[in-house]
Amino acid sequence: MSQNFFKNDLLTGQRFLVTGASSGLGREVAALIAACNGQVLGAGRHTERLQAALSSWPGQGHIACVQDLHDADAAADWVKGLAQEHGPLNGIFHAAGAELLRPIRMSKQAQFDEAFGSAFFAAAGLARAASQKGVMIDGGSLVFMSSVAGSAGKVGMAAYSASRAAIEGMVRSLACEFAPRRIRVNAIAAGAVQTPMHDRITQGAAPNVVDAYASSHLLGFGEPSDIANAAVYLLGPTGRWVTGTTLAVDGGYLCQ
Repeated sequence: MSQNFFKNDLLTGQRFLVTGASSGLGREVAALIAACNGQVLGAGRHTERLQAALSSWPGQGHIACVQDLHDADAAADWVKGLAQEHGPLNGIFHAAGAELLRPIRMSKQAQFDEAFGSAFFAAAGLARAASQKGVMIDGGSLVFMSSVAGSAGKVGMAAYSASRAAIEGMVRSLACEFAPRRIRVNAIAAGAVQTPMHDRITQGAAPNVVDAYASSHLLGFGEPSDIANAAVYLLGPTGRWVTGTTLAVDGGYLCQ
């Protein structure tokens, strides 16, 4: 779990939905929210993995929500139901998404659906739910995971990069739309963070290829805690004057 640089009571009395909470970045963000005394509604596709993650978070009252997010309408209805059952949300962190590395000549509609489904379509549904009465409190915060791939090109990442660029474009407009309620909307553009997804991408690659990938980040590969700290900053009162932005947490990848 992340070292907690925030006050232990930073998020007391607040409720957060975290998608992709059973592993990787979502699990790390959920753990840090819990360490700051926030209540977590953790969403994931796999019951056992989600329950294992929930049992590792500090505090009490966290709830496991098994859900496969890939459709905007279904996501919106689901979140509205959660708010009706458990109470309005103070924030949403959307980490769910699928990695996809495939050249455009081999990409068909199924691959675009996969890239956009759990990332952009689900994010749009979460935002639509948050705009509805009783789902999110005024002054709340939405944080969506993006990637440096949304701004920097790589061979074989056209669909994935497009889905992340879509997130960032949506964030800017949503910030304007939600401003009258002082609901903040931001994204985090992550570089290469050492998660299970990262391991799958680099598995089998030659050591020199992995070394070159690491060296493209001025500070080397990141840790999940680097993203968790940024997310809690944006979700909590610490980020009260930040909206409509994409925060690069990338070890210097984009500045070169």
